[in-house]
Amino acid sequence: MRTLLMASLVAAALLPGAGRAAEPTELTVMSFNIWGGGANAGKPVDETVAAIRAVGPDIIGVLETRPEPDPCDADNCVPTGPSVAREIAGRLGYYYYDQDKRNPALWAGAILSRYPIVKATENDLGVQLDVKGRKVFAYSLHLPDFPYQPYQLLGIEYGPAPFLKTADEAVAAAKAARGAGVDLFLHDLKEADGADAVFVFGDFNEPSHLDWTEAAVKAGRQPLAVAWPTSRRMAEEGGFLDLFRVAWPDPAQKPGMTWTTTTEPTDPADHHDRIDFTYGRGAGMTVLKAGIVGEKAPEADIVVTPWPSDHRATMATVRF
Repeated sequence: MRTLLMASLVAAALLPGAGRAAEPTELTVMSFNIWGGGANAGKPVDETVAAIRAVGPDIIGVLETRPEPDPCDADNCVPTGPSVAREIAGRLGYYYYDQDKRNPALWAGAILSRYPIVKATENDLGVQLDVKGRKVFAYSLHLPDFPYQPYQLLGIEYGPAPFLKTADEAVAAAKAARGAGVDLFLHDLKEADGADAVFVFGDFNEPSHLDWTEAAVKAGRQPLAVAWPTSRRMAEEGGFLDLFRVAWPDPAQKPGMTWTTTTEPTDPADHHDRIDFTYGRGAGMTVLKAGIVGEKAPEADIVVTPWPSDHRATMATVRF
């Protein structure tokens, strides 16, 4: 049975309206791919904990809590070893939930929270939280990274994937790669009906339609405009706000690159992009601030050194 730090899994649902705060609730949230808790690069867990403490989030979606195997290639990479979620939560004094199931929307994830965890959703994609008597759901997703359409469009080799030429081809390939995972998430999302707020964190391994725009193309940020399907479904079917893009609506001015810290932006064998997200929805939800957490400016708004991951994290503070 999965364990929860500081409290066991509570079976009873919150009573509607019980103890509901009269004043708006303010929360800071964070999405962080921790690259095997730093183990993939031989980093100690202390560096991951320091990065989280620099933000001080109330809720965190954590990706890659277990190391990659050796070898790990594009179409065959199963997580190995124990999860570091319990250790990180213990250092921070948070509750935690390890996402143990294997499905198209998970790859060694966890959810950490200052607030008690009530129950998990059917497919392990999210949890219900008791935030001072308010019903809040948090989901953490890690969608498949292969095939990776930005590389396919740019002629960058990554596994046995064909190169693509058009936006329509990229959209079709993205739907084939991640559509099943998004379908599963939307199924679990039904459990959050009536919640005061819902958050979704994750490494989507797909850019946003809000970033690959004509304006971004003119600025030299992206090779062409693409209406990426996963981010569109989050907005159109899930009703979510892209919290970073609400705070920074111009992708040409503020690209918010989260992938990757391991190469330079000019490297012809890579393409930097925003593939890690914090989404939110709730009555009257407003974004007070949002930013990128990483190893150096100007890429990161909150700089933490040493940095333990090949991804930068994304954070936001909201009121609802």
